[in-house]
Amino acid sequence: MSSSFPVGGLAVVVGASGGIGAALLAQLQSDAGFAQVLALSRRSQPALNLQDEASIAACAHAVAQMQMPLRLLMDATGSLHGENMQPEKSWQQIDAAAMAQSFAINAIGPALLMKHFLPLLPREGKSVFATLSAKVGSIGDNRLGGWYSYRASKAALNQLVRTASIELRRRHPHALCVALHPGTVATALSAPFAKAGLDVRSPQEAAQRLLAVLEQLDAADSGGFFNHDGTALPW
Repeated sequence: MSSSFPVGGLAVVVGASGGIGAALLAQLQSDAGFAQVLALSRRSQPALNLQDEASIAACAHAVAQMQMPLRLLMDATGSLHGENMQPEKSWQQIDAAAMAQSFAINAIGPALLMKHFLPLLPREGKSVFATLSAKVGSIGDNRLGGWYSYRASKAALNQLVRTASIELRRRHPHALCVALHPGTVATALSAPFAKAGLDVRSPQEAAQRLLAVLEQLDAADSGGFFNHDGTALPW
């Protein structure tokens, strides 16, 4: 996969304990183009918790000490539902605490990853910061309504990616900051919502497709929002 990346760099997967994250980790570890692949999650050493900026800063510091260029960071984190959080079918179900939690994981956490890891990208040669967004975060594509918190938090993530890409271009002209939609994947996140007839992919296939998209992108694509088939998605 890594033919468009300079050989010998570091790849990092954040959220490596999740379904897509674990599959991305396995794919990258089988790629001889990267000298090392680092898995980060709440269970890793050092541990990374999206709701604890100090842990993010500590992980970024550890990466900076590794004496090799950070060529790829894949953020495979995200939250759709939980014990006290379900996608809203109506505005009547909007709950402030649940919405804040969705934004904390889906937007603020990735923004803090950008804050601490984007400065580590090399100034020369291709490097990528990619985060998993969702097509339902597209404002232009929203025709069904519902899912207020998840839609809005992913739309916020898309704006953060776009904004960070502008600053990144000034400092690291060969680097990319992009948002990716993996499609519906057979993971715990999407399991309750995988309707009959829906095209559901395995985490392994999703990982292959996402990494193939990154292979095709260059610096001019930074700030974009891309589907798992490589096509651009509307904001």
